[in-house]
Amino acid sequence: MITLSDVTKSFGNNHVLRGVNLTIPTAKSMVIIGGSGTGKSVLLKSVLGLVTPDSGTIALDGQDVRRAERDAFLARFGMLFQGGALFDSLRVWENVAFRLMRGAARRPKDEARAIALEKLRRVGLGPQVADLYPAELSGGMQKRVGLARAIAAEPEIIFFDEPTTGLDPIMAGVINDLIREIVVEMGATAMTITHDMSSVRAIADEVAMLHEGTIKWTGPVAEMDDCPDPYVQQFIHGRATGPINAIR
Repeated sequence: MITLSDVTKSFGNNHVLRGVNLTIPTAKSMVIIGGSGTGKSVLLKSVLGLVTPDSGTIALDGQDVRRAERDAFLARFGMLFQGGALFDSLRVWENVAFRLMRGAARRPKDEARAIALEKLRRVGLGPQVADLYPAELSGGMQKRVGLARAIAAEPEIIFFDEPTTGLDPIMAGVINDLIREIVVEMGATAMTITHDMSSVRAIADEVAMLHEGTIKWTGPVAEMDDCPDPYVQQFIHGRATGPINAIR
């Protein structure tokens, strides 16, 4: 569904993406791993058109994303942000229904609220939280609200930006299970960026290793442990020694 060909991006003398080639198949969950500062977030933002690559092409269903009509293009995506990114001044249900009540395809308020309640139920939150504000929720509940918002408009493609950051191991496991279940249920194409290997093993169909702006390896998650690439092996086992400089 998404194809990146020789994508480069620099910020001054900082060469972040140095010729990325990657294919994300339709209805599959692709997880991009790599250390902090390796270009994962810039890659995600490039696909969304929030960052313009210096060269190369990014295509969605064969169409260059730079030529796509923006509203129709973005309507195909859902996004779970790393920090939740909930609106403090909106109630929980209004956060979930935010997209539904805006734009050309806006829904009546009652309908939008009903959809929001259903999506909250899907992520394990009852109607009693709907009229609360984000500050009244725990970190794990906020993350689930963010997930409900990401799926509220039934997107074809969902991006997950470090979905378990800041969560305890049990809640991280809950979020990973929800992501996997929802992606399979919806038949969505998913792209996740993370350095949490528990998330990788829980939600990935395919894995790509990004290091110093290039894809070092990509393949099925089942082949990751046996991958001969030294960068992958050092990263997935958390070794201090290897080709990746642990002290930057």
